[in-house]
Amino acid sequence: MNISRNEQRVLHVLALGGHILHERGDGPKITAITCVTREGTILSDCDLDVFHRLRKKRLIESRSGSPYRISKRGRLCVRAQPDNQGA
Repeated sequence: MNISRNEQRVLHVLALGGHILHERGDGPKITAITCVTREGTILSDCDLDVFHRLRKKRLIESRSGSPYRISKRGRLCVRAQPDNQGA
Protein backbone atom coordinates (compact mmCIF):
# COMPACT_ATOMS: atom_id res chain seq x y z
CA MET A 1 0.00 0.00 0.00
CA ASN A 2 1.34 3.44 -0.90
CA ILE A 3 1.58 5.64 2.16
CA SER A 4 3.02 9.15 1.90
CA ARG A 5 5.69 10.54 4.22
CA ASN A 6 3.19 12.69 6.14
CA GLU A 7 0.84 9.74 6.54
CA GLN A 8 3.74 7.62 7.85
CA ARG A 9 4.66 10.36 10.32
CA VAL A 10 1.10 10.57 11.66
CA LEU A 11 0.79 6.78 11.88
CA HIS A 12 4.07 6.60 13.79
CA VAL A 13 2.84 9.15 16.33
CA LEU A 14 -0.43 7.24 16.71
CA ALA A 15 1.43 3.93 17.10
CA LEU A 16 3.40 5.44 19.98
CA GLY A 17 0.18 6.30 21.84
CA GLY A 18 -1.06 9.51 20.24
CA HIS A 19 -4.62 10.29 19.14
CA ILE A 20 -6.53 12.60 16.80
CA LEU A 21 -9.20 14.87 18.27
CA HIS A 22 -11.96 15.80 15.82
CA GLU A 23 -14.59 18.54 15.73
CA ARG A 24 -17.81 18.48 13.80
CA GLY A 25 -19.67 21.44 12.31
CA ASP A 26 -23.45 21.72 12.22
CA GLY A 27 -23.80 18.39 10.41
CA PRO A 28 -22.03 15.04 10.64
CA LYS A 29 -19.02 16.20 8.62
CA ILE A 30 -15.67 16.58 10.42
CA THR A 31 -14.45 20.16 10.03
CA ALA A 32 -11.28 20.33 12.16
CA ILE A 33 -8.76 17.90 13.62
CA THR A 34 -5.85 18.07 16.05
CA CYS A 35 -3.22 15.33 16.23
CA VAL A 36 -1.87 15.01 19.77
CA THR A 37 1.24 12.99 20.65
CA ARG A 38 1.60 10.83 23.75
CA GLU A 39 3.41 13.70 25.51
CA GLY A 40 0.62 16.16 24.73
CA THR A 41 2.27 18.17 21.94
CA ILE A 42 0.45 18.92 18.70
CA LEU A 43 1.71 17.47 15.41
CA SER A 44 1.49 20.16 12.73
CA ASP A 45 1.97 17.74 9.80
CA CYS A 46 -1.49 16.25 10.31
CA ASP A 47 -4.06 18.25 8.35
CA LEU A 48 -7.60 17.46 7.21
CA ASP A 49 -6.39 16.04 3.88
CA VAL A 50 -4.01 13.55 5.53
CA PHE A 51 -6.74 12.63 8.02
CA HIS A 52 -9.24 11.85 5.24
CA ARG A 53 -6.67 9.73 3.35
CA LEU A 54 -5.89 7.71 6.50
CA ARG A 55 -9.58 7.19 7.16
CA LYS A 56 -10.28 6.15 3.58
CA LYS A 57 -7.49 3.54 3.78
CA ARG A 58 -8.91 2.37 7.17
CA LEU A 59 -5.60 2.95 8.92
CA ILE A 60 -7.25 4.92 11.76
CA GLU A 61 -10.55 4.36 13.54
CA SER A 62 -12.83 5.87 16.15
CA ARG A 63 -15.14 3.91 18.39
CA SER A 64 -18.31 5.46 19.86
CA GLY A 65 -17.24 9.04 19.08
CA SER A 66 -13.91 8.75 20.91
CA PRO A 67 -10.70 10.26 19.47
CA TYR A 68 -9.25 8.53 16.41
CA ARG A 69 -6.50 6.01 17.09
CA ILE A 70 -4.45 3.69 14.90
CA SER A 71 -6.28 0.57 13.73
CA LYS A 72 -4.88 -2.94 13.53
CA ARG A 73 -4.45 -2.48 9.79
CA GLY A 74 -2.58 0.77 10.46
CA ARG A 75 -0.22 -0.99 12.87
CA LEU A 76 0.61 -3.52 10.19
CA CYS A 77 1.27 -0.82 7.56
CA VAL A 78 3.41 1.59 9.60
CA ARG A 79 7.14 1.33 8.91
CA ALA A 80 9.60 1.14 11.76
CA GLN A 81 11.33 4.43 12.52
CA PRO A 82 14.11 5.13 14.99
CA ASP A 83 12.68 6.53 18.20
CA ASN A 84 14.72 9.50 19.38
CA GLN A 85 13.17 9.80 22.83
CA GLY A 86 16.15 8.11 24.48
CA ALA A 87 18.61 10.70 23.13
